[in-house]
Amino acid sequence: MLLALDVHYREEEAKVVGVLFHWEDAVPQDVIIEYIDDVEEYIPGQFYKRELPCLMKIIEKLDIGQLEAIIVDGHIYVDNDRNYGLGGRLYEVLENKTPIIGVAKTTFYNNETITEIKRGKSNNPLYISAIGIDLSIVSQKILDMYGGFRIPNILKTLDQITKNDSNSK
Repeated sequence: MLLALDVHYREEEAKVVGVLFHWEDAVPQDVIIEYIDDVEEYIPGQFYKRELPCLMKIIEKLDIGQLEAIIVDGHIYVDNDRNYGLGGRLYEVLENKTPIIGVAKTTFYNNETITEIKRGKSNNPLYISAIGIDLSIVSQKILDMYGGFRIPNILKTLDQITKNDSNSK
């Protein structure tokens, strides 16, 4: 089983969504939603300080030993020197036991720690990174995920649920 996570912020509140699925699934097996009041303020260059506590609210509800990997919307590393971004920080918090996969829609420099993949008919790549699991294998699995567009169906569903205000508390 895999877990994909996303967070949507509104002022000092956050909606955190996790979806559980298998690589071949078209739709999530389960959806977990948490609302958090008083999230940390955004500090440029230290986004993980705001995001990690939110992600942990979902992770703490699960037996992470049953997870093959966790997918985050972002990068594992912030530079070619392998300084940790959100994904790397999460890997550290989880004691380097659970593989983390970063799937990002943008990159911010010539990053040697990612693989670009193009899905569907899109000319825009997804930027895949990984820690604790082979990047080439993960990139192929993301490429093969269900859906004919740039973003795999599961990750698109996650994004829609996260941003859907009708699910507000």
